[in-house]
Amino acid sequence: MPSPVATTALPLFPLRTVLMPGGLLALRIFEPRYLDLVRRCGRSGEGFGVCLIIDGFEVGQPALPASFGTEARIVDFAMREEGLLGIAVEGERRFRVLSTSTQSDGLIVGEVQWMPPAPVTRVRPEHAFLSDLLQRMLEHAGGPHAHAEPKQFDHAEWVGYRLAELLPLIDDQRLHLLEEDDANLRLDALLRWLPELA
Repeated sequence: MPSPVATTALPLFPLRTVLMPGGLLALRIFEPRYLDLVRRCGRSGEGFGVCLIIDGFEVGQPALPASFGTEARIVDFAMREEGLLGIAVEGERRFRVLSTSTQSDGLIVGEVQWMPPAPVTRVRPEHAFLSDLLQRMLEHAGGPHAHAEPKQFDHAEWVGYRLAELLPLIDDQRLHLLEEDDANLRLDALLRWLPELA
């Protein structure tokens, strides 16, 4: 008899975006369910899950989240000019959502299975163009990864996730890249899609 899958209860924050591991995301927090969540996470140091919205909206009734997401860890707080709480989060572990429930305040909690850490994989010769493209894009765009160490551009997983953030992909493509376990297959997909993005 197979052993049961180990799961964790994780609060979910469905958004119209895909957070990648190692990515940074700025959020404005104003709904009570998320203010409470941020307060709890700020005290405990725990994270919450960010999932792409499959159906519904970011505000109001609970939205239907995608079955894959990324753990978000709060790295900064700020009060914005309009009086709203602003936070910055960093993407950490990927997870698969096995089931969800909705609390009385509208917060969605998922039973999630953490995906295993990816092995360190070097960029293959056939993907070297993507590494060079990422370097050029970061030089032009700036941002938190603009001063990454050169060795990062040899890391296939890192290159794939950063290109997923910077290239003008649609949400379904970004979600596909997040779901992909193999860093080389992720880069293969990006190579296939590049002609469509020109």
